[in-house]
Amino acid sequence: MWYNNVTKKRKKEDFMATFQDFKLQDYCNEVIKELGFQKPTPIQEKVIPLVLKNRDIIGISQTGTGKSHAFLLPIMSRIDVNKDCVQAVITAPTRELAAQLFNNAKTFTKYLPELRVSLIVGGSDRQRAVNKLSTQPHVVIGTPGRIKDLSLDAQALQITTAKTFVVDEADMTLEFGYLEDIDAVAGKMSDDLQMMVFSATIPQNLRPFLKKYMQSPVTIEIDSKLVTTANVEHILLATKHQDRYDVLKKIMATIDPYICIIFANKRTEVSKITRQLREDGYKVGEIHGDLEPRERKKMMRQINNNEYQYIVATDIAARGIDIDGVSHVINMQFPTEPDFYIHRSGRSGRGNYTGICYSMYDTTDEKNIAILERKGIEFKNMQLKNGQFADLGQREKRKKRIRQQTELEKQVQMIIRKPKKVKPGYKKKRKYQVEQVVRKQKRAMIREDIRRQKKERARQAQIAKRMEEGNDNW
Repeated sequence: MWYNNVTKKRKKEDFMATFQDFKLQDYCNEVIKELGFQKPTPIQEKVIPLVLKNRDIIGISQTGTGKSHAFLLPIMSRIDVNKDCVQAVITAPTRELAAQLFNNAKTFTKYLPELRVSLIVGGSDRQRAVNKLSTQPHVVIGTPGRIKDLSLDAQALQITTAKTFVVDEADMTLEFGYLEDIDAVAGKMSDDLQMMVFSATIPQNLRPFLKKYMQSPVTIEIDSKLVTTANVEHILLATKHQDRYDVLKKIMATIDPYICIIFANKRTEVSKITRQLREDGYKVGEIHGDLEPRERKKMMRQINNNEYQYIVATDIAARGIDIDGVSHVINMQFPTEPDFYIHRSGRSGRGNYTGICYSMYDTTDEKNIAILERKGIEFKNMQLKNGQFADLGQREKRKKRIRQQTELEKQVQMIIRKPKKVKPGYKKKRKYQVEQVVRKQKRAMIREDIRRQKKERARQAQIAKRMEEGNDNW
């Protein structure tokens, strides 16, 4: 195995209960105080010491686990502000995710003003970005495309001095087609580069890249089941032949959320639902990839200011964008990938709060529902009736009912006895024999029934004919 897995149980004495155990710089401890962190989360507890030891890391965890500060705290603690060069590069697949990381990183500059952190993302003025780089930042946070553009093409960003490289939301980076940009950036960095990759999952297509740049990485995997389902109630609503927008309106009339995110699978659907809700008098926000950079920035500012009770979004909002106070999630459709459901539902029930996730579904979603149930998610099967949610009990009752043997099958089972000496596969063979005999018997019974019915019809016709002839004679 080219990587080490550290998901094993550790001894009690190895457990780090406080941030003081990490021996971070004083200004980092001030940030911890400001944020109100009481003790490290599981991923922080495992990642921070490894970063400080300069180890390559593959971190697998869902959103809401404290992942961002798991790498920000030790990286910031190691920055030497006396050096006027780039020391760490952090990438995120979207502008929103990058901006979120940047805002988290800026907190450190309050307690260490000499620390320079730059946000480098697409959709902004390129020349202005180049001009700002006349003084090199200590930490660069941005999207892969723009970092590549300013470092390799414009030669304005000097990344060759960086000793640490973080790829956040790596599976999403791969999905959006940014892996080539990441590859180009990493290829220009030093050979002794420390690389950290964080992701909800590690797709197979990502592994060659990891193997290329990482030296015996330590894999840290946090149990997603514990993270995403503990405080969330999962409710299924069968749409059948109902219009989904009508179902949405019924749900909204029943709940009173602090903030509710309504998820749709396509950008066009998000726009359509947003327009319909606004026409019906709702004040709603929207987040999707078709918004212009300025619109997206404005929308995120309004959302962070709690100007909307309802937000309609694609999966971009489920992948790392922190929206405080989400109490409810509504899925207009089941996501195409089961893991996306975990991201979506995980937007609610953060911290010590509870959340509810409503999902509209039909028969095509049964496979994904079954996968999620195997992962430990317990769904409640409900319907909306007279403005209230009614529990329908067990889903798929027909499938789960045990079929009883017919009398004919029992008789055939008695005829075809179990052999004294059995061979592998005899049960399957015997079952086939029984089925063949049962089918043959049923066909014979049907043929006999048809003959009986024909005879009966002929007899009735004869009787009718005789009665008719008798009437004529009379």
